[in-house]
Amino acid sequence: MKKNFLPIPVIVLCTILTLVCCNTTKNLDTNLPIDIANRPVDEESQKYDQAQIDRLKASIEAEAKGENCTNASDWTFAPMGVKSCGGPQQYIAYPKKIETSILPRINEYTDKARIFNEKYNITSDCIMIMPPTSVKCIKGEARLITPDPQ
Repeated sequence: MKKNFLPIPVIVLCTILTLVCCNTTKNLDTNLPIDIANRPVDEESQKYDQAQIDRLKASIEAEAKGENCTNASDWTFAPMGVKSCGGPQQYIAYPKKIETSILPRINEYTDKARIFNEKYNITSDCIMIMPPTSVKCIKGEARLITPDPQ
């Protein structure tokens, strides 16, 4: 008489293989790289801090250049940023009518640049940038006039 059933070791082996196979499919993507859009922002990195400062600077410059320069007496300038050994990084021309909104942002940028320099021990040239003497309108754009070096 023949028996129509599988031996117990074959059943156990099939069960174990099924469980192992089902378990491994759950974690298939754990070794894949994380999409950069889904990565958490590293707010403690120098690149992140630099990007924040650059974004603020670009915003300030865009606001200042958003006005057409037709009369130089309607414009003024201010120091912007700070070098690690002192003095401004640059001067920026802006229309006097936006002074109350732009000056606090220029000061914010300068403070952030100072903190950045200290935090990351940034070095720079120590060449002093001379302040401009005036603003001149050239083809609708404000240009800073600097003194001639002697």
